[in-house]
Amino acid sequence: MRVLVRIASWLYALAVYGFIFLPVVVLVLFSLQATSFPIPPFTGPSLRWYDAVLSDTRLTSALVNSLLVAVLSSLAAVTLGFLSAWGFARFTLPGSALLRGLITLPLTVSYLIIGMGLLVLFNWAGVPKSLLAAGIGHVVINLPLCFAIIYSQMGDHQINIERAARDLGAPEWKVLLLITVPVMAPAIFAGFFLSMTFSWDEFVISFLLTRFDTTLPVEIWNLLRSGLNPKTNAIGSLVFAVSIVLVVLFELTLLRRKPA
Repeated sequence: MRVLVRIASWLYALAVYGFIFLPVVVLVLFSLQATSFPIPPFTGPSLRWYDAVLSDTRLTSALVNSLLVAVLSSLAAVTLGFLSAWGFARFTLPGSALLRGLITLPLTVSYLIIGMGLLVLFNWAGVPKSLLAAGIGHVVINLPLCFAIIYSQMGDHQINIERAARDLGAPEWKVLLLITVPVMAPAIFAGFFLSMTFSWDEFVISFLLTRFDTTLPVEIWNLLRSGLNPKTNAIGSLVFAVSIVLVVLFELTLLRRKPA
């Protein structure tokens, strides 16, 4: 009976991981296809389509735009999230529970609704579709995540350290920059890398709020409109590789917090 349970467990695990990773394996495999059609049988390996992607100015520009939007919007989101978390954790505010709920509310709202709302707001305010508008949208969706991560890690032991620094004569800005930020660095970096991962892959808001300068997911969608293209496999593999790097950095940051 134990043998049957163990076999069933392994089969279940293989089915789950196969369901998750098989599409990625197929994507990466056919990104190395030598022919012009990403269909079986596999002919390769070849870096032909990676070279085509890197020599395509539209795709490389979209890649740079995605990195720029991801980095800057994540910096803004983690900064605002940290300051919000610090304010709620260190000061007694009227209706703080309601305000915390409002900050995290975008986590429960569809990106499509948020994107449409921002589109209407920017049209009313006269803000044109651009990478700046998309970056603001990414801050809106990532700020609640950064706030939740950082706020959950603010404990009483940090209050005692900050109080000791004030007793020694440190002004509030020095306490914040030299005590609170270093102590909270793992949570801050975790929020930053997770925000970058979401911003890097985000499509709906970028599609709604950009026009001429687009991000990489939007450019991939433009390619897919004309049918299967081997370059889309190569781009998808590059996007997946960057996402994996960001997730690994996020995990390493979390591991640094665990006591030895």
